[in-house]
Amino acid sequence: MAQKAIREADGMRMLARLLGEYSDGRYVVDDKFVSVGPDTNVAALPEQHPWLVEERLVVKPDQLIKRRGKNDLILVDVPFDKAKAWIEAKTKAPITIHGAFDEAGTPLDEGTFGRLTNFLIEPLVKHDPSDECYVAMVSTRDGDEILFHHRGGVDVGDVESKALRLHVPVGQAPSPQEIESALLREVPPGKRAHLAGFIEALFKFYVDLHYAFLEINPLVVTKDAVIPLDLAARLDSTAEFAVGKRWGKVEFTAPFGSSPTKEEAFIEELDAKTGASLKLTVINPEGRVWTMVAGGGASVIFADTITDLGFMDELANYGEYSGDPSEEFTYLYARTILDLMTRSKHPKGKILLIGGGIANFTDVANTFKGIIRALREYKVPLQDGRVKIYVRRGGPNYREGLRMMRELGHEIGVPIEVYGPETHMTKIVSMALKGGM
Repeated sequence: MAQKAIREADGMRMLARLLGEYSDGRYVVDDKFVSVGPDTNVAALPEQHPWLVEERLVVKPDQLIKRRGKNDLILVDVPFDKAKAWIEAKTKAPITIHGAFDEAGTPLDEGTFGRLTNFLIEPLVKHDPSDECYVAMVSTRDGDEILFHHRGGVDVGDVESKALRLHVPVGQAPSPQEIESALLREVPPGKRAHLAGFIEALFKFYVDLHYAFLEINPLVVTKDAVIPLDLAARLDSTAEFAVGKRWGKVEFTAPFGSSPTKEEAFIEELDAKTGASLKLTVINPEGRVWTMVAGGGASVIFADTITDLGFMDELANYGEYSGDPSEEFTYLYARTILDLMTRSKHPKGKILLIGGGIANFTDVANTFKGIIRALREYKVPLQDGRVKIYVRRGGPNYREGLRMMRELGHEIGVPIEVYGPETHMTKIVSMALKGGM
């Protein structure tokens, strides 16, 4: 799957709108929160949300930063005018993050500078710190895992080692009794049943809406209510076609402190100009294993296979071209990858995997024309970089496309091994990595 982080506001909106459906209305999340972006007129917000001037508030950046409390990036128990002034002050100069993580779980470098542009304002929920706990749900290879700790909040520490865990196999859902028995042994008896029911509903929400990661810390639990105060989440973006309408408006944004490379931004611009799909993420510019994969699902499978074979550190990029892009767009996509790949050399040479499943409507020969054009253009850098290419494809006109690729190898003097649908899609990965690495 392609796990992509979402803003806290988007996750909270989904919870507020949909959690009741998974609990027969027993658990409802308040929708009192306001997003503030670069174009928001903060002064005018109380006209739309009168509660902003009626209640004490909490304000925090909503830019995929974890450990906000540890970096003094949460303002608590203030009136609206102070919340407004704090936001204005925080947007005027770059800030430094120390010991923080983005929502993908990646440590941000000490001293990472960035500018705050997006915030979340919500009412203050008065509670006793002893009512705070931690819950998370994480997708694993063979199912999902629920993590729970009876203490939560800013000072929860290394929750990975402290949390109790419940493994849930694919296609199954835990009962409240199983949740209570496995996870809630340290929770006061009067709260256990109520909390177990909430976690059951939250897990159904998590699975049905194709979350890959969902963390609430702290989760405030009293005898009468369960209130999420802080949320971090990642969605399986490849499920957008299935549940995108239920997600509503969701923004997949770059983590704080990072921005697209010039090449990634160029592919984003191409993607916006076509009905096809063109995606590129540069993972390791010095990596030996580069991919040019047709189809979002195939790109996930190729990346997983490379990782399974022990070459994750050599994986240079992740992305896809699909939806029958034109020859010109495919050429521009391929040229971008080849340019990145050939900027540096490796003593052992590099591997390019041009793969995909069996297309339904993409004209394989036509898209290969664009790739072939780019390969011809980079003939000398490919030779100098000792690049070896493995191709596997099926679908409309695949025989013609494979023939063209095979002949191209002889023409430009670059080794190209060609396979059709008779060869398993990821077989070329093991051929390349086990034989060529």
